[in-house]
Amino acid sequence: MQSSASTLEQVIYEGRSLGQSLDSLDSKLRPAVQSITFAALRSWAHAQERIQKLVPKKPSKEVDLLLCVACTLILDQERGDTQNSYPVHTIVNEAVKAAGSSPKTKFAQGLVNAVLRKIANPNNDEGKTKEGFGVAFPKWWLSQLQAAYPKQWQDICDEQSRRPPLILRINTNIINRADYCALLDSKHIAHAIIHSLGGIALDTAIVIEDPIPVSQIPGFDEGLVSVQDAGAQLAAKLLSPQSGEHILDACAAPGGKTAHLAEIMGSRPYQLLALEINSERLKKVEGAIERLGLPKHTIHLVQGSASRQDWWDGQAFDKILCDVPCSASGIVRRHPDIVFLRRKEDIAAVIKVQRAILENAWRMLKPGGSLLYVSCSVFPQEGEEQMAWFVSQHPNALRLSAPGQLLPNLSHDGFFYGLLSKDQEQSN
Repeated sequence: MQSSASTLEQVIYEGRSLGQSLDSLDSKLRPAVQSITFAALRSWAHAQERIQKLVPKKPSKEVDLLLCVACTLILDQERGDTQNSYPVHTIVNEAVKAAGSSPKTKFAQGLVNAVLRKIANPNNDEGKTKEGFGVAFPKWWLSQLQAAYPKQWQDICDEQSRRPPLILRINTNIINRADYCALLDSKHIAHAIIHSLGGIALDTAIVIEDPIPVSQIPGFDEGLVSVQDAGAQLAAKLLSPQSGEHILDACAAPGGKTAHLAEIMGSRPYQLLALEINSERLKKVEGAIERLGLPKHTIHLVQGSASRQDWWDGQAFDKILCDVPCSASGIVRRHPDIVFLRRKEDIAAVIKVQRAILENAWRMLKPGGSLLYVSCSVFPQEGEEQMAWFVSQHPNALRLSAPGQLLPNLSHDGFFYGLLSKDQEQSN
C-alpha cells in the first residue's frame, strides 16, 4: 500500500507520468501497484471528498495519499469491483501497518485507523460521497467539454471514470476470429464480438467481458492477438493499404497501428515505414512486430520527427497515417494520470505540433494519395477544427468519408478520424 501511495505522489506532486513511475518498480510488485494506482486516480475526487468530510484540516501529503489509496479500495468493495477485492478489515489493517512503516506517517496511525473505519461503516452517512465524477477533472477541462458537448459532457466524464474494457485485435494472419472465440470458450473466458464501429465493419475486435492480465490472455505471447481499443482498430481499416503501396506511419509507437497495417497486408507486397521520435518507444514498435511474427523486410523502423524531413529519402508515400500527439482527453480511463499532468496552455502548444506534422506529411504524400489524421482527443480543437483549418489552407486537400469524432462509450475510447485525399489536378 505504501508503494501505491509513493507512486501516486510522483504523479500528483512531481508531474511524472504513471507509466514512468510504474516502470521503476520491481516486476513482482508492479501488477498490484498498477491496479491500485489506476483505481485511485479514477476515484480521486470521490476519495478526497470522503476524507475531507472526516478530516477538516488537510493532513500531510503522505498521510493524504495513504488515506486515498485505502479509501479507493474500500470504494471498490462497495461497487463490487472484483479486480481489487480485499476484505475491508484487511484494507484498514494494512493501511495502519503501512502508516507505521514510514517516519512521515507513523504519527498518524490512529488517524488513519479512525478515518478508514468511519468510511467503511455502512451506517455512517458522513463518509458518503455526493453525486459527481470520480476522476478529478480540472475546471478548464470541464469548461471545454461543456462548451463542445452541452448535452453529452456529463456522459463523457462518467465514462472516463470507469474501468476501461479489455479489447483485443485478432492477428488474422495466424487465426480467424471464429477460431479465437472458440479458444476463449475452451478457457471459459466470457467475451463478445464488436462487429462494427462508426459505420465501418471490424473483423478483428473482441471485448473480454471480465478483464484479465495480459499474461493470462490465450495466445498473446504467440502473437495471436494484441490489446487494442476498438476505436484504434479503425485506423488501418480507414487507411485501407493496398498491394505495392509505400506507406508511412508517422507517429508509430507503441506499434499497434503499424502492426495492424502489416497484418492487413499479409503476404502482399508493400513497404511500411514506422517513424518514431523516441528511441525507447521505437523499441516497443520493434517488440510488437517480433511478437506478432510480422515481416521485418517490409517494415522499416526509423527514428525521427514527423514534423521534419531529415530522415526522409525523398520517395513519396501512397498512404500516410498521422496519429498525432494530443491532449489524450479521449483516453482518460486508460491514462487517468492525464488530468493531473495536462495544463490548459498545453492545448495551444500541441495544436501547433499537430499542424506542423500535417504540413510536413502532406509534402511527402503523392498526388492521389491519402492521409489519415487521428487524435485520441475529444477536444474539437484537435479534431474537426484541425481538419477545417487544413482544408482551408490547402486547395488540393479533399475530405473523404470518415467517422469524425467518436466519444468514449462502453466499447471504445474517444478518437477523431479525418481522411484526406491529395487532389492530382490541383497538385500539378
